[in-house]
Amino acid sequence: MPSIADFEAMLAAGRDNALLRYSLGNEYLKLGDAARAAEHLRRAVEHDPTYSAAWKLLGRALAEAGARQDALAAYRQGIAVAEARGDKQAAKEMGVFARRIEKQLGLESGD
Repeated sequence: MPSIADFEAMLAAGRDNALLRYSLGNEYLKLGDAARAAEHLRRAVEHDPTYSAAWKLLGRALAEAGARQDALAAYRQGIAVAEARGDKQAAKEMGVFARRIEKQLGLESGD
């Protein structure tokens, strides 16, 4: 299984793409570095705005980094992407996470 060093080496070699950025974000999240994970996940969705799994992980990374408003925005974008792709499970999961953040922020989903 590739390590962060392997992924970083691929990135340094110019192999920048959505899957590589997603993989780096996922690995940094596992290490507890949510801020660095979010940086890579933002790049993943820049490379492929229809990558619903990356939107979901970006929302999680931002929430773990304490950026709840940004996390909510990522989840909302991710829900739109997932619904457009017919990825019902991802949309449903992100909807649950978005509602949790809305409650934390004192927002109502009917606003």
